[in-house]
Amino acid sequence: MNDPTPRFLPGLELSRALYEEAVSPLLQGIPHAAALLGPGSEVPGLDTERSTDHGWGPRLQIFVDRNHRRIDDLLGRSLPGRIRGWPTRFLPDPDDPGNRMLTDSPEGRHGVDVVDPRTWSVERLGFDPGHGVRTIDWLAVPTQRLAEVTGGAVFHDDLGEITRIRHALEWYPDDLWRYVLACQWRRIAQEEAFVGRCAEVGDGLGERVVTARLVRDLMRLCLLLERRYPPYSKWLGTVFASLDAAVEVGPVLERALTSARPATELAEAYRRVAERQNRTGLAAPLSPEPRPFHSRPYPVLDAGRFTEALLARIEDPALRDGVPVGTVDQYIDGTDALARLGPLRDLAGRFLEEEG
Repeated sequence: MNDPTPRFLPGLELSRALYEEAVSPLLQGIPHAAALLGPGSEVPGLDTERSTDHGWGPRLQIFVDRNHRRIDDLLGRSLPGRIRGWPTRFLPDPDDPGNRMLTDSPEGRHGVDVVDPRTWSVERLGFDPGHGVRTIDWLAVPTQRLAEVTGGAVFHDDLGEITRIRHALEWYPDDLWRYVLACQWRRIAQEEAFVGRCAEVGDGLGERVVTARLVRDLMRLCLLLERRYPPYSKWLGTVFASLDAAVEVGPVLERALTSARPATELAEAYRRVAERQNRTGLAAPLSPEPRPFHSRPYPVLDAGRFTEALLARIEDPALRDGVPVGTVDQYIDGTDALARLGPLRDLAGRFLEEEG
């Protein structure tokens, strides 16, 4: 790309222009859907000028039932070289072949993926939601993947299938919602006393590490309470900041990360999040007030109470009586592991079959 850099446009806006101005006229009479879904900072609308240095550009998915190769060839021959000033073709980055760079070279390939909606769903999710969404499907898919499929934008859909898929995955059924919340509270219950104990033995670094873990868990809990799929770490703070809870809970979490007494700040954060939990009506309301951990002089919520209250309202015995570990990204956070949907599905299935 040798010309001066064009004016930045958010990727969703640029992709809409690519579809409406260049792709749609070529597909007249062909039933299809057009969308920008999947990975990429532009899908949740979080891209900036910095994003343009790799992998970013005018791109789409075109969903069709047949003639994929013919449509792909048509786009390769007919798309304009630029849209809104940005090249419409990509080449592998010579310094990082796993990434793509925008190019004006005729050797470049356009950024429109022509795919079957069912095949695409299986590749992104590990299953086809068109056949229904089972408990194992919900548990085996990282929330980042669910956010990628339900986020972004659909620019056209006269097939209806991709819209149905997005609707089916819009949010967990109530039993699953209670379950993932219960498991998130359980994570907090397992470590909430460690902050004070680390401080008591003079382990300042350990105190900070545990505090940061609990802050992260509380942020993810707030997202789940507001029916938002938690994203991966890069965007966790940005998406959290868009929540209603961020105004009330965010400043307390920030203080916990810098305070000389993080256990006290965390206790206040627990109280505020517990009150929000009570307002959902998903479980019997419980006292949100912090209390000592046994006879030790540091405050905790005793968050396991909220786990038990949520589990008690679940009708599905496999969830209610099973191992309370949650979805795969509630107990795994390795990037490479979360990218392998087959092994994740096997592991989630084993936990689902095991009694608690």
